Amino acid sequence: VGIYQYQALPGLNAPAADAEAVAARLQTQGEFRVHRLPEVINSGRASVGKRRAVTTAMLEESLVQLFKPKGKNIATTALFYFSGHGLQREAGIQEGYLATSDTDPSKGNFGVSLFWLRRLLQQSPVRQLVIILDCCHSGELLSFSDADPGARSGIDRLFMAASREYESAYEALDGRHSVFTEALLSGLEPYKQDGGKVSNYGLTEHVSQHLRGEIQQPLFESSGSEIVLTRVSGLKAAFS
Repeated sequence: VGIYQYQALPGLNAPAADAEAVAARLQTQGEFRVHRLPEVINSGRASVGKRRAVTTAMLEESLVQLFKPKGKNIATTALFYFSGHGLQREAGIQEGYLATSDTDPSKGNFGVSLFWLRRLLQQSPVRQLVIILDCCHSGELLSFSDADPGARSGIDRLFMAASREYESAYEALDGRHSVFTEALLSGLEPYKQDGGKVSNYGLTEHVSQHLRGEIQQPLFESSGSEIVLTRVSGLKAAFS
């Protein structure tokens, strides 16, 4: 998910390019079937669109399909990547939200609640869960320990947040991508890794090293067994 268009919040430059680059890497080197939001088709190829809106209802419906699908064909691994605004709401308690195109705090619409997302993950039948949030206040997700799906045995999971709950996340001054997603993309490159594969543990180590000394510090939470995200395929894998 890369949300570029906002009605009541400032526009962002990086999300569409961020989300498309991550989608392409996961599709070509990660054996993932990718669903893009918002999606446009150009010359028969799908990509993340800049001019399309993603509403709260659309994002919630997609997350339910991903993590709590109907039927018996459940994916082994489900990965959710989000680039866009994150919001915090103070109403007696502090709550974090993923802002969607129709988010308007003055009208009481803050977007998708991170607390709701935690509860959805808690009930998910998917065995390997990967959540990557590149937005301000994304660390808010990691503070909901009372709704933590990691308490269940047999579940492997990785949470990555671009910044701690009191920090802002930044777009890189000289590049097309945000500071965090630049580090993420280089970490997902399997040709640079020993053994030609990237797992949750190797990825968090790489991103952590890459952002050492940066103004924003990412948060990670990993548990369970290894989750393989990308790998070298074809002849190069055989040679290595």
